[in-house]
Amino acid sequence: MSTFLADTAENLTVEGPSATFTYRRIGPRGGIPLVLLGRVRGTIDWWDPELLDHLAAAHDVIVFDNVGTGYTTGTPADSVEGLADGAVEFLDALGLTQVDLLGWTLGGTVAQHIARTRPDLVRKLVVAAANPGGTVPGAPDPDPRVRATMTKPEVTGDDLVFLFFPETETGRAAGYAHLARVATRLATGIPDVSEAAAMGQIAAIAKDAAIPFDQVRADLESIRQPVLYATGMQDAMIPALASYTAVQHLADATLVAYSDAGHAFLFQHAKDFAAQVTTFLAN
Repeated sequence: MSTFLADTAENLTVEGPSATFTYRRIGPRGGIPLVLLGRVRGTIDWWDPELLDHLAAAHDVIVFDNVGTGYTTGTPADSVEGLADGAVEFLDALGLTQVDLLGWTLGGTVAQHIARTRPDLVRKLVVAAANPGGTVPGAPDPDPRVRATMTKPEVTGDDLVFLFFPETETGRAAGYAHLARVATRLATGIPDVSEAAAMGQIAAIAKDAAIPFDQVRADLESIRQPVLYATGMQDAMIPALASYTAVQHLADATLVAYSDAGHAFLFQHAKDFAAQVTTFLAN
């Protein structure tokens, strides 16, 4: 039997103009909900239940599949703007007028777009292992193995450990522990994200990467909400420099870095990161 409450959360649905959204909701109601936006090729089954349980101890936590992805119907988007539109459609369908957003990797880039374009909707923003958008001056060239792995027709558990965790004994152990925790949901869940949805998400990343830094800087400067930026110093996918650069151009930002972790630092250090988020949202 699962030891995680998140593994027992039921699938709920809500109708939007372009899709029937599937979501899960755990934690105490009554406060401002914390809505999570996830990664490329991820569904609600892939959120680490340990992190969800820690977050839900103090927050009304909502995870959902965007349009055309996972359990949600519709045609998947192929741009950050389209993904943001889908997320806002979901929030509007639930009747939510103010939320806190936590976006991981591509979800973090989407969350920043929502904070800029719908400032009335977003109270606070948590950006985890995400690119601020566009090019980051001085960023190292990515390891060619990263894109080759990301774009494989089928990404294995070993591939995810390579992408998300450091190539150290401790990092790999954390990676396989994460896979063991998500196995409960994956064992009874739906098939992997469709090729159309995955390629749309990868196309969104490519389009976003072409944005010049002058525009990126202006976009960051337009975000007025408090932002918690967090990164793993050994991130093979998005260098920690991206987070360091972003906070220099945000009006109200805090940066947290984990020295021994990579792209999935929030799963490797679930309890500590959840505590950071809780403190940030409470202040």
